[in-house]
Amino acid sequence: MRVIVVGAGVVGTMHAWQAVERGHEVVQIEREADARGASLRNFGQIWVSGRAAGAELETALRARELWEAIGARVPALGFRANGSLTPVRTEAELAVAEAAAAGPDAEARGFTLLTAAEARALNPALRGEFLAALRCERDAAVEPRTAQRALREALAASGRHTFLPGREVRELVGGSAVRDDHGELHRADAVVLCTGAWLGGLVRELAGELPVRRVRLQMMQTAPLGEPLTTSIADADSFRYYPAYDATALDAAQPQAPVAAAHRMQLLMVQRLDGGLTIGDTHEYEHPFAFDTLEDPYEHLAGVVESLLGRPLPPIRRRWAGVYAQCTDTRRVVHRQQVAEAAWLVTGPGGRGMTCSPAIAETTADRLGW
Repeated sequence: MRVIVVGAGVVGTMHAWQAVERGHEVVQIEREADARGASLRNFGQIWVSGRAAGAELETALRARELWEAIGARVPALGFRANGSLTPVRTEAELAVAEAAAAGPDAEARGFTLLTAAEARALNPALRGEFLAALRCERDAAVEPRTAQRALREALAASGRHTFLPGREVRELVGGSAVRDDHGELHRADAVVLCTGAWLGGLVRELAGELPVRRVRLQMMQTAPLGEPLTTSIADADSFRYYPAYDATALDAAQPQAPVAAAHRMQLLMVQRLDGGLTIGDTHEYEHPFAFDTLEDPYEHLAGVVESLLGRPLPPIRRRWAGVYAQCTDTRRVVHRQQVAEAAWLVTGPGGRGMTCSPAIAETTADRLGW
């Protein structure tokens, strides 16, 4: 088969990967010179720990297997099975962690509850005060700024992948061909549109109003820490955000800090291969999104990180905002819609895109009979 993939973010690139792996020829078209959206502006975390029980967790666990296998073949992904720690500092937070560690799917997630001493032995950079920490052994990380490029280089080496950047697809022709803004027609047997948060233009023409919303987040990155952060880190506010946890009692006993509540915040943190820390994040749902970033969330996150590390943060080198597409029914892993005889739209994984994209693409390939 000949497959056209529209979009060079992680979801699109994983669809290209699946097609090439199954022996097909792929043309991947990207409207930018390179992908610039949420696939780059994220933590690079393969985040199994917080996923909802059922289909979402199953997808994340399968994706984790695929990420590790691909990472072994493409070392430039920077895949590392670093796991995560969520330190807890109050009895209310500890109760949520204990319930998660005793849950029916704790073993599948790799959950264990560590004492503070055990957590510091695993991650000596945590010098702050906390009672205990929830460990998720299954969490992992890659390098988001370079992952798609590394995957495309591996795909190009197959001889069955062509990357066409700087071309916006304007028209679907005959159900299995596309015309770009250069006027060139690209024919194929199947078309997969993986356009991320770009939901207007051709996507709206083909699919109408989608059950998908756009979400904006703020993040930052520091200079090198100067020591290893051996696991990814979350704070207990992640219990309020991720569906794996029952935070009802936590919300009642311990209201979120005003700044964190106002910006729907949690702390997630991972160390890049260069030693810097990627730290976030916030969630904004109301359109139109602001064009600027706000300092209060950054100051809050910096304070939380410093309290866990027991030391000042290195200087902040980058701040950014990103937008991703999320299914309005957040229980759904992705929105997959047939928009023509041989054309499909795949969008809306939300904050699960980096984690789940390999399994999302595998499911698409299976359903389309690739």
